Amino acid sequence: MGFELIVRGGTLVTAQGEQRADLGIEGGQIVSIADELLDGAPHTLDASGLYLFPGVLDAHVHLNEPGRTHWEGFETGTRALAAGGATSFFDMPLNSSPPVLDAATFEAKRAVAAAKSLLDFGLWGGLTPLNLERLDELAEAGVIGFKAFMSHSGLDEFPAVDDVTLYEGLKAAKRLGLPLATHAESDGFTRRLTELARSGGASTARDYLNSRPVVTELEAVQRALLYAHELDAPLHLVHLSSGQAVALAVEAKARGVDVTIETCPHYLHFTDADVERIGAALKCAPPLRPQAVQDDLWGALLRGEIDIVGSDHSPAPPDLKTSDDFFALWGGISGAQSTLNVLLADGHHQRGVALAAISVMTALNPARRFNLPQKGELRVGADADFALVNLGQRFTLEQADLQDRWRQNPYVGTSFQGQVTATYLRGRAVHQHGQFDSTVGGKLLTPHLQGAL
Repeated sequence: MGFELIVRGGTLVTAQGEQRADLGIEGGQIVSIADELLDGAPHTLDASGLYLFPGVLDAHVHLNEPGRTHWEGFETGTRALAAGGATSFFDMPLNSSPPVLDAATFEAKRAVAAAKSLLDFGLWGGLTPLNLERLDELAEAGVIGFKAFMSHSGLDEFPAVDDVTLYEGLKAAKRLGLPLATHAESDGFTRRLTELARSGGASTARDYLNSRPVVTELEAVQRALLYAHELDAPLHLVHLSSGQAVALAVEAKARGVDVTIETCPHYLHFTDADVERIGAALKCAPPLRPQAVQDDLWGALLRGEIDIVGSDHSPAPPDLKTSDDFFALWGGISGAQSTLNVLLADGHHQRGVALAAISVMTALNPARRFNLPQKGELRVGADADFALVNLGQRFTLEQADLQDRWRQNPYVGTSFQGQVTATYLRGRAVHQHGQFDSTVGGKLLTPHLQGAL
């Protein structure tokens, strides 16, 4: 058998555990895995002492292009993702302008992503009261799923769903075989709490945190789970911030609800105290929680109850992150580059999370849930997407290391254990030691509608 590339001497991380093996790659795919490949190849990569993780599939990013490229964009955003070991990502239907609410806006985003993305990409379509009748054309165009907000998105052009829209959207998701992702915070609850806080002159980070307590997440999660159960529809709960919310979803899953659970690295790494210390770079919704709530979330992760970890990378220009009024700041955390680092340092080294579990949450489960059989694992027949990681390397993230447009990553100054040294997409190095190859080029990922997680 001929190979274009042989990766020798690395330790493969799979759902089954760790395996020292060589990889044979041909035509962008893994065609052989063996203890030792005796064949030759035009190119050989010495991975001795390194771990090969399946490339991170970040199911939750906001790269904001077209329309708000000055916020981020596919070129800078995918450099950041690649530097963190990602090979694929799904871009949310907002904050690009216009948002992806029909086939025409899908095509506009697809075209710019195809021209600029370093990585393979899928595109979410939106569900709002404005486009309930356009879900079929979005599915035909190739969306990876639908995204709805149960609270104000921050953009009037992407309004929150009312109960009927959410219910009918889930019904359509069931019919079309695509998951519906929900930002689960109660709009009525958060809106009224914010009004009460503002009328009393509230403006601090603590005031903002108090205006979005955990119960506003729990109410929305319960409602979404109820509708999904009634309709037997595929539901994906994004960025859950509390172990209590995860527990509701786990209980529903035990009753047969088709639900997957996502959290984000920032909920695992930072607490509400960090928001008051760091400020605007850590404003998000749902907000960061107290230490006890974070500990519950880690408990859920350690028990294997969290399916997916996605970055929810959501940048904005500095002028939108600068104000004495914390409520007026644009919410969103820039962290596309740090997902694997957080899980390795905080999860593996500090809390004992198995490397296999990290690979499942960042690669295999997103690929399965969104029906991408070529992605998410190191196996014969899969795309040769992987990150080379030096687990023994300790480093401090510096602002100069960042690749996203505004470099407002709140992890700057954090010491991490485990460094990504290279990222390979379909057998080609898209990132090596801080250098990037834009000639590899990303491809659109569309779901193969057979099977699910």
